[in-house]
Amino acid sequence: MTAPALVALAHGSRDPRSSATIKALVDEVKTMRPDLKIESAFLELSRPSFQTVVDRLVRRGHEEIVVVPLLLTEAYHAKVDVPEAIAQMSARHPGLKIRASKILGMETAFLEVLDTRLRDALRAARVRELDALVLAAAGSSDPLANQAVARIARTWGTRHKLPVTAAFASAAPPAAGEAVRAFRAEGRRHIAVASFFLAPGLLPDRAAELALEAGAVAVSDPLGAHPEVARAVLARYAVGAVELVPV
Repeated sequence: MTAPALVALAHGSRDPRSSATIKALVDEVKTMRPDLKIESAFLELSRPSFQTVVDRLVRRGHEEIVVVPLLLTEAYHAKVDVPEAIAQMSARHPGLKIRASKILGMETAFLEVLDTRLRDALRAARVRELDALVLAAAGSSDPLANQAVARIARTWGTRHKLPVTAAFASAAPPAAGEAVRAFRAEGRRHIAVASFFLAPGLLPDRAAELALEAGAVAVSDPLGAHPEVARAVLARYAVGAVELVPV
């Protein structure tokens, strides 16, 4: 029996670095599972579109698809956009078995990736001392999504025995610059910011700009095409594939 195809579904961005990073992540996933049919797709702003990818898979004879949403929080895109996209493809292709897995989410394992990215940033800035951390994420009008960011930030701070504040690039306070200034008002001078974004783009760029203007000593790159993220994609796929099996 042929395994279901895997579609890694990202939101999309006008920034070409974003789609390039998503495609590099999908390439990493492919190296781990060369036996699977794996495609990247985007909800909007980038190509190929989700519809284009699903249509192509159906034409090639695939009858089962697991969609892994490349989203870090259970916000609007996860709750509305992805289910709507799945429903549209189900209606477009009667008989196709297609389902979305859980989103990537904020895996504790991703903290290892954050640490790697931040160490690189600290090395480039020649920073050897830290007395506070800021975890910068996208932000949402959904308070539960922001609470998830705050929880992972506390876990990260505990690992490093440093005070940490969650900051948001949109929709919720504090912004990254505000979080850095608040720590500086306490007398802390060596504040680093980790970018809890999957890929580069407008929001991570803005968060980095505000943080550096406020006095941050370093800002890390987003998670990117790291093997730990690729493993999380495959873990979500594995559960989704099992759920496609009739009971």
